[in-house]
Amino acid sequence: MSRVRRALISVSDKTGIVELAKELVQQEVQIISTGGTFQLLQQEGLPVTQISEVTGFPEILDGRVKTLHPKVHGGLLAVRDKASHQQACAENGIEYIDLVVVNLYPFKATITKEGFTYEEAIENIDIGGPSMLRSAAKNHQDVTVLVDPADYHVVLEELSENGNTTLATRKRLAAKTFRHTAAYDSLIAHYLTGEMGETSPEQLTFTYEKVSSLRYGENPHQQASYYKDALAKSDQLVSAKQLQGKELSYNNIQDANAALEIVKEFAEPAVVAVKHMNPCGVAVGETLLEAYQRTYEADPVSIFGGIIATNQTVDAVTASKMREIFLEIIIAPSFSEEAQQILSEKKNLRLLELPFSSNESISTWKTTSIDGGILVQEQDSEKITREMCTVATDRNPTDAEWDELLFAWKVVKHVKSNAIVLTKDNRTIGVGAGQMNRVGAAEIAIRQAADNANGAVLASDAFFPMSDTLEKAAAAGIRAIIQPGGSIRDSESIEAANKHGIAMVFTGVRHFKH
Repeated sequence: MSRVRRALISVSDKTGIVELAKELVQQEVQIISTGGTFQLLQQEGLPVTQISEVTGFPEILDGRVKTLHPKVHGGLLAVRDKASHQQACAENGIEYIDLVVVNLYPFKATITKEGFTYEEAIENIDIGGPSMLRSAAKNHQDVTVLVDPADYHVVLEELSENGNTTLATRKRLAAKTFRHTAAYDSLIAHYLTGEMGETSPEQLTFTYEKVSSLRYGENPHQQASYYKDALAKSDQLVSAKQLQGKELSYNNIQDANAALEIVKEFAEPAVVAVKHMNPCGVAVGETLLEAYQRTYEADPVSIFGGIIATNQTVDAVTASKMREIFLEIIIAPSFSEEAQQILSEKKNLRLLELPFSSNESISTWKTTSIDGGILVQEQDSEKITREMCTVATDRNPTDAEWDELLFAWKVVKHVKSNAIVLTKDNRTIGVGAGQMNRVGAAEIAIRQAADNANGAVLASDAFFPMSDTLEKAAAAGIRAIIQPGGSIRDSESIEAANKHGIAMVFTGVRHFKH
C-alpha cells in the first residue's frame, strides 16, 4: 500500500493537534484544514491548505456547509485499487485523502453547561464532521481515521516506520470511530427526545463512557467493566472521588450504589450499612457519631465487611470508631483532614467523597438488563408524608409512632422483596429481605430483633395478603405497622390489629424491589 500523502484535519478539541501536524509535515504529508483548525495551524507557520481551495467552493451558512462536497467525500470513499473509482476520480479532479483527523462540535459540553439554550444545542450538532468520519471509517481499507488524541502517537509511529498504518490499526480505529459517532448521535437523540417529553420512544439508545476495567464481576470467573452515563450527575456514584484504598470491585460498586440511594432519603445525620445490596443497619442521630454507633448496634455481625454511607462530613471521632472494624467502603460528602489521616491506616479501605444532599434526586429512569434486552422504568422516588396516609385501625399512632413509621418506610423501600423492616427509636432492629413469602420475611426480622421487637414498629413493602404476618407481629409486641394496603383481605388484618391494639396505617404506595 502506498504511503500517506494527504491528510484532512478539522478538530474542536485541539489537544496535541499542532504537534501531530508538525510530525505530518516532516513526513511530507499535505494538510487540508477548515475554520479554526486552519487558522491555528497557519499561525504556527505550518503549510496548510484551506478546504475551500480543494472544493472550489467557499464555506457558507456560518460554516454549516464546508466539507459536504464530492472532492472531499470522493477522496475519502474511493477504493484505491478499483479501476472504475480511479477513473471517476481522474475525470472529476478528485485527489485521495489518506488520513482524517476529526473530532466533533462539543454537543455534550453544550447541553451540560448552565443556562444553555435550545438554539445553542442545535447549532452544536455537527454534520460535516460525522459525515467525514463515517466515510473514512467505511473505507478503512485505504484510509486512516483518528477521533481521539490518545491515538495520535500510534499512528505517527507507524507512519514513521512504514509510511502508512497497518490494516489492523485502521480496522481498530474505524471501529472506535463508529462507536464515537454512535455515542454522539445517541446524546443528540436523548436530548431531543427529552425536549419532546417522550418517555417510551420506539427506539432507545444509551451511551456510556468507560471508567475502568474491573478485576472480575460478581465472581472471579466473570469478566466485568465499569461504565458511567455520559450525562451522569454530580451527585451520582459514578462522580465520586476515591481518596484512598484498592480499586473498587463489581460487588463494591453495586453495594455502594445501594447505600447511597438509601442515605439520600434522610436530611438529618444518618448512617447506612449495606451488605449484598440490602441494608443491615440504618439509623439517624443528633450527630454523625451517634448515628454511626446506632447503625453499628443495629446488626454488629452483618456490618463486618460492609459498605457505609453517610450524609455528613466524617470527623475524626467518628473515623476512629469506624476504624475499629473491617469495612470495605465509606461514602460521605467529605472527610476532615484528621479523619482521612486516621482512616489511612486501613490501606485497603476505600474512601469515596461525593458531595450530595437529600434534596437531590436519583436518576429519573432505571434500566435492568435481561437476556436479549432491557427493562426501563421510572425510578422509585415516591415519598410519603403523614398526611398522605390513611389510618385503618381504631387506634391512631402516637406522634412518636408516626415519626418511627415514616422512618421505617424510608428504609423498607430499599430492601429486596418480600421485605419487612422493624425499627425502634429511628434505628433498624430487624430486616427480613428477599423472602419468597411475607410471613417468612417477618419471622427473620422478628428473630433478629429478639426482645427489642417489643414496642417497635413494622414496615412492609407490600400489603398483607392475609393476617398471618400481623399475628406474628402482635406476638412479638409490635405497636404500629405501616403498609400499602389494598389487599382483598385487608379486613382480616385490620380486625387482627384492632384485637391486639396495634395502630396500622396504609400508604397506598407499594415498594416492590426485585
